[in-house]
Amino acid sequence: MKQHEAVIEAMKREGGYATLGRLYQVVPTITECAWETKTPFASIRRIVQDPRFFFRIRPGLWALNDCRDRLPESVLPSKKTPVARASENTHAYYQGLLAEVGAMRHMETFVPLQDKNRPFMQQTLASVATVPVMYKFTYDETLRKAQTVDVVWFNERKMPEAFFEVENSTDMLNALSKFVQLQDFAARFFIVADALRRREFMDKIALTAFHDMRNRVLFESYEYVAVLHAKLSELALLEQGEKQTL
Repeated sequence: MKQHEAVIEAMKREGGYATLGRLYQVVPTITECAWETKTPFASIRRIVQDPRFFFRIRPGLWALNDCRDRLPESVLPSKKTPVARASENTHAYYQGLLAEVGAMRHMETFVPLQDKNRPFMQQTLASVATVPVMYKFTYDETLRKAQTVDVVWFNERKMPEAFFEVENSTDMLNALSKFVQLQDFAARFFIVADALRRREFMDKIALTAFHDMRNRVLFESYEYVAVLHAKLSELALLEQGEKQTL
């Protein structure tokens, strides 16, 4: 079996679509293909960019051309998909990536209760978040606000390590207002959005109301999150391989 055929087979096993990170895990299990290269992950990245077989749905997410008409609406919206639903699905995709990135960084992860049943790849956000109920790390009033943040990472002491708000189409002011109310915690704060919204973020964070948060809130693009997810998946597999050979 040729290398591109192995990637095609791996994607078929995933329902016709997969993140790069997931392909890194599945492709090596196809034993009919011999990857006689020291850089198999780079080869997979190159192969999925071949337009004869694959197309990119969004950063980090690829699909088979042959499956385009059979992909779930949550993965690839159709012309009939309401704009609001398509936006919600994109929002959930990046929530899922952030939750998986947190897990790969040995964090516990939380998503809001109202989002837990939203689809993420072949599962739901509840399947990738590791904290089903928000830890009671503070007063109830502040906790209620923390419970609405799109993704929260917790450290080993069950204290918040990072707060993420995914801004796919909504106004960033609401997200920044949440962060103001959580600023007394030694946590990091992130706005995650399309790279085209970076200028908007800079304008909003410059407002007087957010003066105390100006140097604590970072902007990360969708592309960055997707690349980070793939790189950490690659690193995890490399570390796993090293442990098996020791």
